[in-house]
Amino acid sequence: MKPHFLLILFCIGAFESKAVGLTARYLRCEYKENPVTDVTNPRLSWELASDERNQVQTAYQILVASSRDDLTERDANLWNSGKVGGRPTYQIVYNGKPLKSRDICYWKVRSWDKNGVVGAWSEVSTWEMGLLSTSEWKGQWIGLDLDHLGKGKTYHLPPAPYLRKEIFVKKGLKKARLYVTALGLYEFKVNGQKAGDAYLTPGWTDYDKRVYYQTYDITGTLKSGVNALASQLSYGWYAGYLGYSLLVQNPVVRAFYGKVPVLKAQIEIQYADGTSETFSTDQSWKANQGALLESDLLNGETYDARLEHQNWDKVGFDDKSWKNVEVFADKADRKIQGYPGPPVKVTQTLNVKAITARPDGSTIFDFGQNFAGIVRLKVKERAGDTIRLRFGEKLHPDGRLMTENLRMARATDTYILKGDPAGETWEPKFTFHGFQYVEVKGLSGKADPETLTGLVLGSDTPKVGSFETDNAMVNQLYSNIDWTQRANYIDIPTDCPQRDERVGWTGDAQVYAKSATFNRDVASFFTKWVVDLNDGQYENGAYPLYAPRPNLRKTDTFSPGWMEAGIICPYQIYRAYADTRMISEGWTHMVRFMDFLEKRSKGGFVFKEGAFDDIDPKGGFGDWLSFGKKTPPDLLASFYYAYCADLMTEMADAIGNEKDKKRFADTAAAVRKAVLEHYTDGEGRFKCDEKAYGNGAGYVDGALGFTGHTQTTYANAIYMQIIKPADMAQAGNFLAALLKENGNKLGTGFLGAKPLLPALSATGHSDLAYQLFLSKEFPSWGFEVENGSTTIWERWDSFTKEDGFKYNAAMNSFSHYAFGAVCEWMFGNAAGIQAITPGFAEFRIRPEIAPKGMSKEGIGKLKASLHTVNGQIVSEWSTNESKLTFKVTVPINTLAHIYVPADSVAKIQLGNKNLSASKELKVTGSEQGYVIVKAGSGTYDFKVSH
Repeated sequence: MKPHFLLILFCIGAFESKAVGLTARYLRCEYKENPVTDVTNPRLSWELASDERNQVQTAYQILVASSRDDLTERDANLWNSGKVGGRPTYQIVYNGKPLKSRDICYWKVRSWDKNGVVGAWSEVSTWEMGLLSTSEWKGQWIGLDLDHLGKGKTYHLPPAPYLRKEIFVKKGLKKARLYVTALGLYEFKVNGQKAGDAYLTPGWTDYDKRVYYQTYDITGTLKSGVNALASQLSYGWYAGYLGYSLLVQNPVVRAFYGKVPVLKAQIEIQYADGTSETFSTDQSWKANQGALLESDLLNGETYDARLEHQNWDKVGFDDKSWKNVEVFADKADRKIQGYPGPPVKVTQTLNVKAITARPDGSTIFDFGQNFAGIVRLKVKERAGDTIRLRFGEKLHPDGRLMTENLRMARATDTYILKGDPAGETWEPKFTFHGFQYVEVKGLSGKADPETLTGLVLGSDTPKVGSFETDNAMVNQLYSNIDWTQRANYIDIPTDCPQRDERVGWTGDAQVYAKSATFNRDVASFFTKWVVDLNDGQYENGAYPLYAPRPNLRKTDTFSPGWMEAGIICPYQIYRAYADTRMISEGWTHMVRFMDFLEKRSKGGFVFKEGAFDDIDPKGGFGDWLSFGKKTPPDLLASFYYAYCADLMTEMADAIGNEKDKKRFADTAAAVRKAVLEHYTDGEGRFKCDEKAYGNGAGYVDGALGFTGHTQTTYANAIYMQIIKPADMAQAGNFLAALLKENGNKLGTGFLGAKPLLPALSATGHSDLAYQLFLSKEFPSWGFEVENGSTTIWERWDSFTKEDGFKYNAAMNSFSHYAFGAVCEWMFGNAAGIQAITPGFAEFRIRPEIAPKGMSKEGIGKLKASLHTVNGQIVSEWSTNESKLTFKVTVPINTLAHIYVPADSVAKIQLGNKNLSASKELKVTGSEQGYVIVKAGSGTYDFKVSH
């Protein structure tokens, strides 16, 4: 009876599971949970859960209402979508009643499964509408001009303004919102409590064109009666130092947008009796300077605690001696919009790993990890004692802090104590550093690990990827890639977090964009930055070297391989998240860029040698930091022309623009034809007119000479499919031969490293790709790990045992994600996760198993996961002498083409049965050592006998 009873229970459980249908969860609006947005028709998304295999959504229904109580099919007063057939669960555009500023929208969703069974309603989620028109802003721009108080021969660092105001709130408070922004940076407090937990608000934009605002719910912070509003301002990107402008002696080194940081804010209150009230920034606010004597993103902060205004941010503070604020004029055409990206937050705290006393009396604190952020200082000293903190990524061999690579970034925080006998705790508010080590001077007693706590700052992009193997070097490499991305995705995708740069270099961004999507959810991050990129576009149509685009150096204009970010980044977001709105909204910008390329080519559809000699450096930056003879920058520009035309063709199709789809398909064909005619010889080798570059003067590393026959050329030609399919194998052989000539070592720079391993894999040289990937010899990714790196270096030779910090005097960043673009191969090839359709609605898993006998430290096990907009994909394999195990997880509502590494179906087991006996999976073919099966949602365990 017992087995029979268990069978009955199983059947009941199966019936109940089936009856439940699909469960909708992780509801988001504009990529965020419960956001405030000013997108008038926001996009909604959800994910699905089910214990049943091969599940799909066949229909959905969305309800949106202005209150939770109205969220029923009968009463939903904003939108009842009705039952909508189909599988979409993301990029669903709200299509209800027009929304107004301040509307709070409650919503839920349910889905019908493959059997027509409707699931339960999801949990209720919300979104709130911000201020939809600039005219709704009643607050004025207010501030205090302290610029004349800046001191110092090298740095002009004025004190930061303090602003305050007391207001009276009537009884019966029902709802209160704070809308706030700044030209510069702000921290806003209500009754001494900080609004929100974000840093570096409101972010960096082209402030002359637009500025973003944040919205905070302060209903629980306000009280009936008198309330204190207080804000500290800092200079930030608006009025502080930017990039290398000081280093290159640019005519402007700071205050690129304005000299005085200013605040605009308003608090809107609704009372229970239906009345409302608004308090705004105006001339009645008071202002002063205080303890924050210096405040700069690059140079750090100086804080004298003796000058604190005790309780200045609370009710009852006497501000009679404070000045009236100054009111500053607005720009009529400046847009004020809701911040679309993820906020910059403290995403992690780190403890000190080691402490070393130095002969000069200073102390070195080691956090064991290179990161971007600040430290929290906890000390007990006498009043007037000064603690000085300097930050660095590395130490010299003698233990000194290595700061040469910071160049003109002072990167120093200073705290002057007030002498509190209970001890003092302080952290800066408006700066950040890139560092692993902190040198502390001024401690009188023995250093304590609790003296410093590391606060990791970064845009709060949710983690979506994981990559684990049985190889310690590879695991550390993946950690390095993710940490570097976190350190540089701070409001914009910077190049580095430590030195006097930290700008949104477009070359770095475009080569790494796809890799970024494997590690973190960067959809809203790029939603913000692509607008910066479009705002920075030149009148001639070229995208800039970096965005936002202050004029850091006269010669900074555009460069092939960099400017294409305006096409490539939106494309990668489209592929990862099926986002067509970014394409539609940026289409005119992208078309302008393609017009620019066509005009530049003078109708010839190829950029011949010298085509970009008018920019500085000549030809642009090319394959930045490559070794050996240089790949002609004009050849690479031509490749990118064809590649961008391909992407434009696909994106035009995605938004239903048939005219432009044909135009760019024709352009792509014309460019390929012209490129192959000009840059290849009769045997399919790439070449160039080397004499056209003369002695190389004016070009990056031009003295090394130029040739079309390089690793970078063939890697890109294969990756971008510049050559015909029939010629791919030959190109792969050329690439392999070039690597062999170079001792099986890579010689690629920024533009060649990303496509190198994918190109080898695509042309039958997966073993060579693995050899490069696992190498620990210089130059390689493993070499960095072997030399103690915890992040990705800018240069392959940022540090060598023979030469040490060879490039200290120039550029030497130890946190630079460009070479981390190998992550694309790790997920797409080693793990084999590749999207077929945007958003991974249909995808393939085709893992490349590491060759046996490669080395004792190869890879025998690998597990990678990627949380897509459809759910989590997992690819896991392990191999030994007798068998290979392969485990795959396919999300609900998706279709997977699983490539099982086997040369026949007979060698494959699914679970405990032969694959050929399976009724769940369909074998659809075989290809080059793989058996291909088609699978719906579920987890599948394969075993392959050798």
